Amino acid sequence: MTSQVESPAGPQSGPEGGQGPGRDAGSKEVRRLDRVIIRFAGDSGDGMQLTGDRFTSETASFGNDLSTLPNFPAEIRAPAGTLPGVSSFQLHFADHDILTPGDAPNVLVAMNPAALKANIADVPRGAEIIVNTDEFTKRAMAKVGYAGSPLEDGSLDGYRVHQVPLTTLTVEALKGFELGRKEAGRSKNMFALGLLSWMYHRPTEQTEAFLRSKFAKKPDIAEANIAAFRAGWNFGETTEDFAVSYEVAPASSAFPPGTYRNISGNLALSYGLVAASQQADLPLFLGSYPITPASDVLHELSKHKNFGVRSFQAEDEIAGIGAALGAAFGGSLAVTTTSGPGVALKSETIGLAVSLELPLLIIDIQRGGPSTGLPTKTEQADLLQAMYGRNGEAPVPIVAPSTPADCFTAALDAARIALTYRTPVFLLSDGYLANGSEPWRIPDVDDLPDLRVRFASGANHELDDGTEVFWPYKRDPHTLARPWAVPGTPGLEHRIGGIEKQDGTGNISYDPANHDFMVRTRQAKVDGVEVPEVEVDDPSGDAKLLVLGWGSTYGPITAAVRRVRAAGDEIAQAHLRHLNPFPRNLGEVLKRYEKVVIPEMNLGQLATLIRARYLVDAQSYTQVRGLPFKAEQLATALKEALAHG
Repeated sequence: MTSQVESPAGPQSGPEGGQGPGRDAGSKEVRRLDRVIIRFAGDSGDGMQLTGDRFTSETASFGNDLSTLPNFPAEIRAPAGTLPGVSSFQLHFADHDILTPGDAPNVLVAMNPAALKANIADVPRGAEIIVNTDEFTKRAMAKVGYAGSPLEDGSLDGYRVHQVPLTTLTVEALKGFELGRKEAGRSKNMFALGLLSWMYHRPTEQTEAFLRSKFAKKPDIAEANIAAFRAGWNFGETTEDFAVSYEVAPASSAFPPGTYRNISGNLALSYGLVAASQQADLPLFLGSYPITPASDVLHELSKHKNFGVRSFQAEDEIAGIGAALGAAFGGSLAVTTTSGPGVALKSETIGLAVSLELPLLIIDIQRGGPSTGLPTKTEQADLLQAMYGRNGEAPVPIVAPSTPADCFTAALDAARIALTYRTPVFLLSDGYLANGSEPWRIPDVDDLPDLRVRFASGANHELDDGTEVFWPYKRDPHTLARPWAVPGTPGLEHRIGGIEKQDGTGNISYDPANHDFMVRTRQAKVDGVEVPEVEVDDPSGDAKLLVLGWGSTYGPITAAVRRVRAAGDEIAQAHLRHLNPFPRNLGEVLKRYEKVVIPEMNLGQLATLIRARYLVDAQSYTQVRGLPFKAEQLATALKEALAHG
């Protein structure tokens, strides 16, 4: 992607996000913009996630760069009309390379008073607000603490407010269908989608095809939703309240040539796991228990039996990883998916996998904690758990994707490490990456890594008397990996279990010297994992401040760095995919800079590791709000760090 500066301006002003020259479109003015941020908000039953997803799909097919931020309650059906029950979907799309879902929406679609009140603080003055006036009843407003109507008390005078009776208009549009008012009113999200699609010249064919497919068994419902969608489009085209529509050109210069699709982090991760199994020529086994926000991986992989995928929904987290480890013993590419609370339950079996030295992928889609915490909100607070959260010395490699699309590549990388070094591997995604989406360039299969492995097939050691035997813990001198012997192979019977093994033979051993040797050998194996050197983005080479990040902070950090540079300051950036082991050149990189700042969505876990390992006075900049950083927030913090350097 290109390195254009993310413009902080919205569609109403600014040098990059400002109003372009209009062109004639009948009686409607059309303005060209370089980027727009839209947020759909309503009750969790109003279909805001579906609305946002469909708008995103059409935007992706149009060729814009985009980034999304779904935000929804943990309850399946949160209390209607309340602040905790508000569900929202934010989409940032542009004609150039962008990195985040945007700091603040240029357009807020509020389906009820709760949605308006929950989101108005994020909306900048001058932005457009579309409200469903049908829901602004005295009872609904009182429920969220409005003493009077915000549509009439002047509190919204600084915004361009469009008061639209969405429910009434939708019911009117569906008069020809045999639907009651309540049932017809459920399609108001499609009316809103049609209106926004008109405002921003989005394609419509795929949405209509999607609705016909989704409601294939209920064609009347499909046609009703399509009618509401078309009515919203026509309303925008004919009403005098919307005198302007907007165009955002495709981001043709932002992408290398290739075939692209919109993809979420969990979907990219699922595809990466399937690709890894194909490249390894191994069956893929998923042993999992449903948990937010990791369940979508289980749902997706269950669809791919044609690729030799076996998905097993276990009765609990422990059974899920136990089955996966058994599958690894049996010669499969084994995976277990979970979130932080599930990692806690799986910790003993992860330690067993360390002891058995078998390849196993532990996918942790991090969420807010501790305990049950914030199931649908994002966080990066499982790093130290992944690093140290087991009894004994039980080192495990850790890989962290940086964007939704990068989850595909990270899955392949984690599989490479697990298969090459015969070790469990953590992959740390999070809710922001899992549910967010962006364009993904579909790779050429020929460019994917060769992950094929050799199973043990016979004796590998000669005793003093000349007898040839199989030693299950005789190691590859380069990787320190032990042989992978598939059960049932004649002559390769060997002992497994959690009690310490004797080096080479694999027999049970309580010998102190052997235990010391095995502990150090397992650590040396992880320390020796080959990972790429960390790359530093320091255009001038004269920066004094390095911003170091990991995981999903990549987008906000990079956007913030661009803003700082656009203001004339020099600043360097590096981002870690491999957190255990660290890249071999990381210490050298850190020592080149006078100041190191590490933004994290925790209380400074990477900073703790960096300070301990490299004796660098790294400074933390942290938040644990269940939301990703905003680019402007980070840019301000970095400017302050530069000013006090």
